Amino acid sequence: MSALVPLLVTLPLLGAAIALIFGRRRVLQIAVTIATITVVLVLAIILLIAVDTGTPIAVSVGAWPIPFGILLYVDTLSALLVAVSCVVLLAVLLFSAGQGMADGDAETPVSIFNPTYLILAAGIFNAFIAGDLFNLFVGFEILLVASYVLITLRSTESRIRTGVVYIVVSLVSSVLFLAAIAAIYGALGTVNMAQISQRMGELPQEVQLVLHMMLLVAFSIKAAVFPVSFWLPDSYPTAPAPVTAVFAGLLTKVGVYAIIRTETQLFVDSEVNTLLMVIALATMIVGVLGAVAQAELKRILSFTLVSHIGYMIFGIAIGTAAAMGVTVYYIVHHIIVQTTLFLAVGLVERRAGSTSILKVKGLMKAAPMIAVLYFIPAINLGGLPPFSGFIGKFALFDAAAEVGTPIMMVLIVGGILTSLLTLYALMRAWNLAFWREDDDEHAPLDAQIAYLDAAPAAGVQTRRRVIPRIMTAATGGMVIVTVGLTVFAGPLLEITMRAGIELTTPVNIVLVDTGAVLDTLELPDEAQEVP
Repeated sequence: MSALVPLLVTLPLLGAAIALIFGRRRVLQIAVTIATITVVLVLAIILLIAVDTGTPIAVSVGAWPIPFGILLYVDTLSALLVAVSCVVLLAVLLFSAGQGMADGDAETPVSIFNPTYLILAAGIFNAFIAGDLFNLFVGFEILLVASYVLITLRSTESRIRTGVVYIVVSLVSSVLFLAAIAAIYGALGTVNMAQISQRMGELPQEVQLVLHMMLLVAFSIKAAVFPVSFWLPDSYPTAPAPVTAVFAGLLTKVGVYAIIRTETQLFVDSEVNTLLMVIALATMIVGVLGAVAQAELKRILSFTLVSHIGYMIFGIAIGTAAAMGVTVYYIVHHIIVQTTLFLAVGLVERRAGSTSILKVKGLMKAAPMIAVLYFIPAINLGGLPPFSGFIGKFALFDAAAEVGTPIMMVLIVGGILTSLLTLYALMRAWNLAFWREDDDEHAPLDAQIAYLDAAPAAGVQTRRRVIPRIMTAATGGMVIVTVGLTVFAGPLLEITMRAGIELTTPVNIVLVDTGAVLDTLELPDEAQEVP
């Protein structure tokens, strides 16, 4: 089983090379990309079943001894996130393929897009299964290079400008992360996460705090946590629709994943939980208030993305096994739902020629299918029962209530308020874009929404384009997956709860076979019980 782990990264890299060889042969490139991600999805599901029913797996690539070799680590959390990422990557790929068939190479040139897309996937998978900090850094850098290429496709002025902002912010984060890795290696003599956890207690508390804060700041920038989230609302909306969808669904979650590992594995006795709670509350409130003030659908969703990162930081800050399990569930929910919403907005843009809620109107009659594809994930993200958004938020609030401290109560109230404002922002967009009659394009704005006329991108107008069936099918498939998160919430929550138990249980690396690529990570017996 351990032999399958390196394939999660090597297959996308090989697929990118093959796709690049085929050059401008569109069909072959798309086929290679789809086949590669599908195979990785199958491998991820196999590994998920294996680690969920057994023990986590660690593989020392090339059989190099720890801490000199590259350690790849697969537990329930990492296997689940790789599998979910593959589902999102496949849906977005089909969406982009349909867009390419309709528009040619204007938005997503196949010769560039598909190889870069697979490299992006390799970076995501590598980050999720990294067993040491330097390999995690490599995963982030692969993401950075690929995402810069994707965000600047077609090289318009706005895309180049936002791409530069994105790359500068990402490089600042990477430099800080690399400095933290150097400091940790200098203090502990290793960058292996399991060994860091065992040795961290030997350092003075002041040194631990400095190292802890360096990692948290670096990862918070990548996860778009307030107050270092300013780059996201300006960067994501300018990219092509498929790129925006995959960025919104996956890239920030890699940062959140790194924060989870930091808090549960590297710094077990955390002294920053209160700080994380304050940051979580600020991220939720500031993000959703930003969404309310926007008039462009992509910017609304970008700000709601920031606000819902706050829920994940909230769960991490609680620190219990139950809270960690719920946080993992909420991450899965948000990856799927946020991606689906951006795909639906991509359909709105093609049908109406704009994503401004001041300019788009009458879509309920003109495009009822798009209305359904937007409405279901919108109310899900807003947290209306019985959808997965409600389940995740309720379970998170329940985990916080079990702790019962005053700050937990404040965060619960803040979380409820954020959910209501999210629903308001998304339903206001629904009312204006879908329910409003398309009778007079030149009618003055209603006084209640006139203030939005000064919002960024409020007057953006593009051209209307045909929507290929494959784009609608890909979005519809993701909507079905969002509903599946509700229908199968019970089994999924059981898996994520077991992931939460693993995250809050100390682990030790045990070398099973020195002659093969076969290091296995074993949990103590008490790992089966909530501490």
